[in-house]
Amino acid sequence: MPPLKPAPDKVRAALDAQLGELGEPPYDGPDQELLAACVPVVLRAYDRGLRPARDAARFAVRHLLDRLAAAAPGRTVEVRVPPYAAVQCVAGPRHTRGTPPNIVEMDGRTWLLLATGAMTWDAATAAGKISASGSRADLSAHLPVA
Repeated sequence: MPPLKPAPDKVRAALDAQLGELGEPPYDGPDQELLAACVPVVLRAYDRGLRPARDAARFAVRHLLDRLAAAAPGRTVEVRVPPYAAVQCVAGPRHTRGTPPNIVEMDGRTWLLLATGAMTWDAATAAGKISASGSRADLSAHLPVA
């Protein structure tokens, strides 16, 4: 099932609000690139020591999680990035009830860095930025997605 796409006006409002907080001009690109445009803007907020606007961060995280799920379809691993989103991905045995046997959880900044290739899986794991359990919870073969 393809992911639900948020309304472009909501994404644009969140993106422009984040750009405004960074002192940058509003987004002037095409609507089909709105979600992708949220990613570097949210990363710039993190780089400047700011807490990203919640909606802009949610759109950025969700966009890259959806790309992971499309690139590694399946239901063997659940990737959680609270409070923003979670997806199931990676082919293999599927769980049907309760907590999945393979869970990966991290914060939004770590996910954005991993998904864009700005941080490696090994570096994030060594730094304690990822909580991963299960034999299939290593996502390094599926990263980066952006």
